[in-house]
Amino acid sequence: MLQHPVYRHFAALLALIVFAFILLRAGKPVLAPAPAVAVARPADAAQPAAIPLPATSAPRVAAAVALKARPLLPAETSAEPLLPGQHRMKPGESVLAVARAWISRTTYMTVPELEAAIRETNDLHASPRTGDLLTLPGFEASPIVEHPVSRKRDFEVRAIYLTGSMAGSDHGIRLIRRWRDLGGNAIVFDIKDSDGLVNVPFQHALAGNHHVAIRNLPKFIRFLHQNGMHAIARIALFRDEHIAQHHPELAVRSRRTGEPWLENGKLAWADPSHPEVQEYDLALARYVAASGADEIQFDYVRFPTEGDQRDAQFAFEKTHPTWKRSDVISDFLSRAYKALHAEGVLVSLDVFGVMAWARPVDLSHTGQDISQMSHYCDVLSPMIYPSHFFGMDGYASPGDAPEHFISESMERFQKVTAGSNVVLRPWLQAFAWKTRTYSPAYIQTQVSVAKDKGGIGFLFWNARNDYSKPFLAMPAMRARPAGYLRVPAATAAAKTTAGQ
Repeated sequence: MLQHPVYRHFAALLALIVFAFILLRAGKPVLAPAPAVAVARPADAAQPAAIPLPATSAPRVAAAVALKARPLLPAETSAEPLLPGQHRMKPGESVLAVARAWISRTTYMTVPELEAAIRETNDLHASPRTGDLLTLPGFEASPIVEHPVSRKRDFEVRAIYLTGSMAGSDHGIRLIRRWRDLGGNAIVFDIKDSDGLVNVPFQHALAGNHHVAIRNLPKFIRFLHQNGMHAIARIALFRDEHIAQHHPELAVRSRRTGEPWLENGKLAWADPSHPEVQEYDLALARYVAASGADEIQFDYVRFPTEGDQRDAQFAFEKTHPTWKRSDVISDFLSRAYKALHAEGVLVSLDVFGVMAWARPVDLSHTGQDISQMSHYCDVLSPMIYPSHFFGMDGYASPGDAPEHFISESMERFQKVTAGSNVVLRPWLQAFAWKTRTYSPAYIQTQVSVAKDKGGIGFLFWNARNDYSKPFLAMPAMRARPAGYLRVPAATAAAKTTAGQ
């Protein structure tokens, strides 16, 4: 069968192809094109003319095989290295996505502002294509270093409170700018709230993996400083749900079961007396101070007050059996105050408004001995929200009696802190809970009474960060500053003379 002309020609063609392949693998050029080959058909079929192989075909085949065999050069495997402040567009990526990814590394504070600047800088009139190289305007190649702005403790603060997620958002930036325009000069913002979640990129075993709402803390504080704002960083200390749930060995213990203690069925409290808990909170405070905050504000500087108190067991009961809860709080604050003053920041404490009444049950549960605590802080901020004085002084609706509860609270706090030189800067109610009369006038009443009773400055609290009523009240207060704000003597005299 192999003697048939068709098979002989086929075998010759196959041998030629194998020979050419061997030469190509050896890296040698094919010296001549393959000869024309005629393929025979059966005897009863017509014999077509032989089709010659073009002279250029073999070199092209050799080149193609060589291209597949060699490794790709770096320029072919990846894009050219990017310079600082450059971004190469990825498939499906938008300019908005680029702005979100890079906002913390630029001077811009909101994503829309950065997006618009990217389009303008790169002259983008349409969506960029995959692989396009963009220049990032305002890119900051070096880490930002910000320092606290030194102020006296009796600096008059006019502040609103922002959650961490709000402070790190575009809306939060707009709120800050609005507050500045209305005459505000300070912002209280969450570093850690009572859920225990840390809002800044602080690395610590007890912090765990967490969402970072304020991605660049020095940059955020620099923005506050540039807008004339006093930066108050709030840290909720011992009510820390994250630690209680993820590190139960550091939680308050149950005497009956030996398991973590529950406050009204909820696992929420780290042991205020546990050394690891205290050192963690102090390390976080130092980190924030080193990032440029002007003031560290401690909240939940206390023990739990609800639940089965007799069942709650704390570490200090073994290490310091003669101590009371108030001794634990004072000991921690004395060390924290010394450490943070060395960082050049003020220290303020949030305390229950009811503590001014000095009821023994409140002191024994909270551990907040105001007379002791006032020696380990610059500012004391009692939370004197009228609506929270349940059943006090015979008022069925305390929320609608701001004059009484603001006045009575401030007078009592003045007495209990006498001789300490601490500044009283109250938290005032900026929410409508159980308060039918909540309005801009309600805000003005609180500020006026607090000032008349020795308060220096004020802090507005609204958990949802809705400050529509304070925003409406501020213009009226600025129009008559003597009734609400501290006015330098010379200015007040000038206004009086002009009025005569």
